[in-house]
Amino acid sequence: MLVVENLTKTFPNGTQALRGVSFNVQPGEFLVVIGLSGSGKSTLLRCINRLIEPTSGKVYFDGQDVTTANGHDLRAIRRQIGMVFQQFNLVKRSSVMTNVLSGRLGYNSTLSTTFGLWSARDKDAALKALTRVGLANKATARADALSGGQQQRVAIARALMQEPKLLMADEPVASLDPVLSHSILQHLEQLNKNDNVTVLCSLHFLDLVHRYATRVIALKDGLKVFEGLPSEIDRAKFKEIYGEEAQDVSATRI
Repeated sequence: MLVVENLTKTFPNGTQALRGVSFNVQPGEFLVVIGLSGSGKSTLLRCINRLIEPTSGKVYFDGQDVTTANGHDLRAIRRQIGMVFQQFNLVKRSSVMTNVLSGRLGYNSTLSTTFGLWSARDKDAALKALTRVGLANKATARADALSGGQQQRVAIARALMQEPKLLMADEPVASLDPVLSHSILQHLEQLNKNDNVTVLCSLHFLDLVHRYATRVIALKDGLKVFEGLPSEIDRAKFKEIYGEEAQDVSATRI
């Protein structure tokens, strides 16, 4: 489904965020990316759908070259790749329903969406998406009236509206407490298992990695330093990825 080949990103200030990263994602996987803050996790996910332009390398999605796609072709690819962000990226003053409907922007004309002219089919789909994440009763509420966990569930419902084949989640639970973290990841797991949506997710907590990931890759200073099963991340491997100073918290948090 997704092939990443020698992906490199060097920012204008000279920072090398990614250095020749390569890996594949198979349909139906729940692949988790781990690594210290600044290791390149967020840059990797954003380069895949070209929210950030990679410096070099290739990304293929269902055989299509994402790195050379432009205009209509790039929009068509992005429609199939949902995105959930750490900070939710909702329009805070808009209603929950409006935020969820924005997941259909890639399927509708700019004119109709500017004036809020959504089809009955889209509105029905938005309500069903909110029902799936347990927020149908919040459809008319302003997004900024919701808790952090609720806002992240709105973001998942918005991504659902794209009918994605791949859902990328950039540290989706970093700002949430452990109970809410499991709640959000269980929603992603249900999409993965029940809807056959492939998930590519970056995470910070090792217990969550062991619970939800089917496979893991680790980044360190922009390099891929591990690829394998969650069970293969033992104490020695953990210290290799995170350094000696992280060993005291290796049982709970990464």
